[in-house]
Amino acid sequence: MQSFLPEGLLSLTEENTQNLKNITTLQEAMINQKIVEARAVICDNEHNLVVDLGCMKGIIPKEECAIGISEGTTRDIAIISKVNKPVCFYITNIQTKTNGKPIAFLSRKLVQMDCHRNYISKLIPGDIIQAKVTHLEPFGCFVDIGCGIVSFIPIDSISISRISHPNERFEIGQHIHAVVKGFDDTGKLCLSHKELLGTWEENASHFRAGETVAGIVRSIEEYGIFVELTPNLAGLAEFKDDVKIGQQASVYIKSLIPEKMKIKLNIVDSFDADYPSSKYSYYINSNHIDYFRYSPDCSQRVVETVFQKT
Repeated sequence: MQSFLPEGLLSLTEENTQNLKNITTLQEAMINQKIVEARAVICDNEHNLVVDLGCMKGIIPKEECAIGISEGTTRDIAIISKVNKPVCFYITNIQTKTNGKPIAFLSRKLVQMDCHRNYISKLIPGDIIQAKVTHLEPFGCFVDIGCGIVSFIPIDSISISRISHPNERFEIGQHIHAVVKGFDDTGKLCLSHKELLGTWEENASHFRAGETVAGIVRSIEEYGIFVELTPNLAGLAEFKDDVKIGQQASVYIKSLIPEKMKIKLNIVDSFDADYPSSKYSYYINSNHIDYFRYSPDCSQRVVETVFQKT
């Protein structure tokens, strides 16, 4: 299990609850330099974060809120957006105010620096990590990969089945897995997701010719309609009037052709419905892969990802 978790995963652990129990346990966490997590409740007018520690108030000074704040490479919205959310930190000092009440001074930046030095910088292509969806854009998904440090999954790396927007696959706050592809020229981590959702054969094994199954209409072309059966598997149906992208569909499976990676479908019915998203089936049980081949061995077309350390 990775030591530096996306923010929100540490909050409800027994160890974190114990660290926040009272002033004595907070002092012990400070002495032992333990990562602690609690909810930020205020961003004041100077952009310092106020954190609810239970037995006392904690302050993360603006320059200690994140890597890059002091240098201006991280915008203040990165601080403001943490209000009412869990944040991780080291306790750097506990003082007593003139009114006799204690107050703790905290640093999220120091945790992020340790996370980058001791975890992120040591990742290699093919490593599988935990991540938390932080926000979605038409071009991809931003995720917290540890201690509030954000990375990116491009939309074409989310799944084999094409989607028009990442919100068709993810929700903000969702905990997912991702696979490391490498680092870009700026040193930021590059991630993918589709390699964890199974091969063509693994997904197709859940279906049989002659069955009528559920699907989602993903695209409409002149030559037919693509219907997603799983995030990594779509079939082609004959054109039918009044079908719209994004609709739920009932489809009859005419045939599965592994050598061509094709599934032929007939749309029995299509309709508007807002069903809850089903949980992902991840087909990888290890924490690292070197190679992923989506296409069956019998297929002349090879769809693969090679994870090589540069």
